Amino acid sequence: MPVCFRGADDDARIVILCFESELKLHIGPLRTFCVLHQGQQEFNMSSEKNHSRFHGASKYVLDDELAKIVNVSMVLEMPLLLKGEPGTGKTMLAHAIAETLQMPLIVLNVKSSMKLIEALYQYDTLTRLNDSRFGDSKRNVSDIEAYIRMGKVGQAFTADKRTVLLIDEIDKADTDFQDDMLDVLDQMQFDIIEIDKTITAKHRPVIVITSNAKKDLSDPFLGRCNFHHIAFPDPDMMRLIVNVHFPKLDEELVSVCINTFYRLRELRGIEKKPATRELINWIRALKSDPDFKPKTLHQGKVPFLGILFKKSADLHQANQQVGKTRN
Repeated sequence: MPVCFRGADDDARIVILCFESELKLHIGPLRTFCVLHQGQQEFNMSSEKNHSRFHGASKYVLDDELAKIVNVSMVLEMPLLLKGEPGTGKTMLAHAIAETLQMPLIVLNVKSSMKLIEALYQYDTLTRLNDSRFGDSKRNVSDIEAYIRMGKVGQAFTADKRTVLLIDEIDKADTDFQDDMLDVLDQMQFDIIEIDKTITAKHRPVIVITSNAKKDLSDPFLGRCNFHHIAFPDPDMMRLIVNVHFPKLDEELVSVCINTFYRLRELRGIEKKPATRELINWIRALKSDPDFKPKTLHQGKVPFLGILFKKSADLHQANQQVGKTRN
């Protein structure tokens, strides 16, 4: 059944066409909209629930495609899965969404050993045991709920206003964690077995999930998210990013820094290539050095290589190859 989401004006619409198991999206201006199926439904995106739209943030450079997929995910209330190498701005996007939409940001940093229950809630049995032994607590030890602390997902569900929930580096977890997490996010509720209580989300959070693409995610997981791959910025996009952080930086210095940065990313045998964060920190270090001149980079010399290459083996490789290039 086709569904049309109307924007604040008549030109901005998102059309969703469902034919059997196929889902097609059309995003953009539509002057005419054909009735494609009996029973078509239209929802006004300017309602309170869907009023806010994401257009970028003061410190985040956003391309049109990414802005659209963020807004589509919010309208459809589906998790947005961002995949890409480290340094492509996946985590910063969640911060930018929270800043722009003025929502609290709750971050779940996934660890390889993490169990789902840790993300939902924690029952502090040790504190309760100590309180019962020493009797110096103001809490009633017979009240188990007093010793329940919400995890990051639980905090997002119980928040009094809508939040942005960032589940960072989901690829570190095993497939059971991934699939069980999506079950919770689909149902917007979970059970606390110790007190036989169901926690239901007061507001559905805006969910952003990131993956560094180090290993494949399960097919069921991918099928239940809106997926977007963030490629590493090209030099033109990187120039925009640098200009956001350093709006008054000399154009010659911007050009030579970006050219040098991309040349260094192509060095052989580098395990962890320098990313956007390293470039920004490197430029900041160059600016703070009173003896630095852009001609230094033109000559093939690269100061502060340790800011760009964090691993000792990578730094060793870079020093060797930059030295050969200079000679």
